[in-house]
Amino acid sequence: MHFVGLDLAWGEKKQTGVAAIDSGGRLLDVGIAQDDASIIDAIAAFTAGDCIVAIDAPLIVNNPTGRRRCEADLSRDFYKFDAGAYPANAGNPLFNPPRAAVLASALDLNTDPASGADRRAIEVFPHAASVVLFELDKIVKYKKGSFDERQRELLKLMTLIEDLDNASPRLRVNHNMNWVALRKRVEAATRPAQLDRDEDPVDAVLCAYVALYWYHRPDDITVYGDFDSGYIVTPSLPPDLSPAPRRRVVPPPNDELHERLSRLEELLAQAQLEARTIRERLYRM
Repeated sequence: MHFVGLDLAWGEKKQTGVAAIDSGGRLLDVGIAQDDASIIDAIAAFTAGDCIVAIDAPLIVNNPTGRRRCEADLSRDFYKFDAGAYPANAGNPLFNPPRAAVLASALDLNTDPASGADRRAIEVFPHAASVVLFELDKIVKYKKGSFDERQRELLKLMTLIEDLDNASPRLRVNHNMNWVALRKRVEAATRPAQLDRDEDPVDAVLCAYVALYWYHRPDDITVYGDFDSGYIVTPSLPPDLSPAPRRRVVPPPNDELHERLSRLEELLAQAQLEARTIRERLYRM
């Protein structure tokens, strides 16, 4: 059994992080790919037989507007750790159809988390997983902030992943040459675009580990949502894990505010994608 992680970009013009580990937790490969064909080629050796492909991207999207129930339910548990999920709906052309579903179909993977099939694709969310796996009071914030803050936080996340060598199940990344090279690139980075390039494969390793974790510890996994409306698989949040204190306590939103928040988060997600595209073009000039 192989466990593949995809930090999947929402479109084929942006890079996707890819990673694969074996059933013993040994990191076999980590890198990037671009379009669907290159992603399929990059993971071909690990998806030819039994496999679980864990994808950080919407996999099943049937709601015409707003957010999926799995996103709302997960966010209620994890928003206090700054790990709320972006909303996805079929009204957004990025998710109609979802790129993750297209890839799962091309790879002939079962997408029902309850199927027990030997070849499956599941949707995961690395931010939520990291909170549980590393017992964090808030997510590691390597995607926003100043360059120095992002670099420091990304290296922190990589160290936490390396420490999973002592976890159950075990993850062994330190002897993989691509991982060693990835860490050296992050340490030597001098521009935000370089961090943008290298954060995706790090996320992909975490995605693959969630698949391994689910395989070995199914009783310690929560599946938010369901096969019909969409779902997210993540390690279960311990009841005694406390978030970082906040200056102001924000109550869970009511239905009307929840819908308004969903629309706003969707707009923000699209704006962030556009900002990243502009930033990449600026640093290539």
